[in-house]
Amino acid sequence: MKLVILDRDGTINHDSDQYIKSPAEWKPLKGSVEAIARLTQAGYRVVVATNQSGIARGLFDTTTLNAIHDVMQRAVLQAGGRIDAIFFCPHASEAECECRKPRPGMLIEIGRRMNAPLAGVPVVGDALRDVQAAAAAGARPVLVLTGKGRKTRDAGGLPPGTEIYPDLAAFAAHLAP
Repeated sequence: MKLVILDRDGTINHDSDQYIKSPAEWKPLKGSVEAIARLTQAGYRVVVATNQSGIARGLFDTTTLNAIHDVMQRAVLQAGGRIDAIFFCPHASEAECECRKPRPGMLIEIGRRMNAPLAGVPVVGDALRDVQAAAAAGARPVLVLTGKGRKTRDAGGLPPGTEIYPDLAAFAAHLAP
């Protein structure tokens, strides 16, 4: 199976320091929805893996998160793509759970549920924690320079072998020419 795992905020949609708390606040990054469609049409299963500590902080609930994800999925469907699954960690960083990136628990669970070894599976994100989780899970770390990506790259400390692309569209064009 061809699988790709994507972070959400800063990778697929615009991020906010105040969190994306409603469907109206979810705005796709230029070319990201089409990039997912390109991956889908090339035979990739696309899974989203996202930390959503806003739930633990009481900023929104899972019903609202599902509504936000419905907006995202509809946008991807309209572009001719599909998101096969969405995994999220609802915990705050203080919880020190295994599912919150940079820990690999969420990615390992995706591999288990999708019945796919993670070796070589691209995990695309804009933050250090995304590529650290990918490396810890034995997957392929990919950094995009959208969202926090430029600051992440400039700060250094990326896992060895981390690939860097300007955005999700450039990554998709590379993976599915």
